Amino acid sequence: MLQYVTTNPGKLREARSYLGEATIDDYDYDYPEIQAPTLEPIAAAGARDAYREVGEPVIVDDAGLFIDAFDGFPGPYSSFVEHTIGVDRVWELAEPLADRGAAFRCVLAYCDGEPVDDPADDGDLPVRCFTGVVDGEIVAPRGSGGFGYDPIFEHDGATFAELSSEEKNEVSHRGRALESFAAWYSDR
Repeated sequence: MLQYVTTNPGKLREARSYLGEATIDDYDYDYPEIQAPTLEPIAAAGARDAYREVGEPVIVDDAGLFIDAFDGFPGPYSSFVEHTIGVDRVWELAEPLADRGAAFRCVLAYCDGEPVDDPADDGDLPVRCFTGVVDGEIVAPRGSGGFGYDPIFEHDGATFAELSSEEKNEVSHRGRALESFAAWYSDR
């Protein structure tokens, strides 16, 4: 069984609905999160730390909202920004922009302690990363579902907060990363 290491129940719900209840279990461990300008090193460091804590295969993900006009900010700092100024304030900052294009990005990191054949391997615990991206735009808050920035992120005419969990997983950044991981994992 895979351990999805997160303290975010929304992420766990999405992963379980995508990979199935019997495939994934949650391990409530708040691993230290490094700071970096991109998601990949954050997710990889989290997976290594989580594997050391759990001692069995783990999945960790890091995700963020990247607003084009803000040069990708808040990006890897999305959680901090959400908890500091809130989703409504992010909308207020984006509202006057002519271009409110944005993307949700997710990097899912898997670590099982097994060596990988990778010339770029730095000798630390090997990690495989899977990325998912969905483009959209920042809009006035709508909907009551989802979590985080879902009410202000619109994709194909609906905010993520207006979609059911199943609809969101079909198009979301996390769903795309999980799909990529699931295809790789089933072929192992």
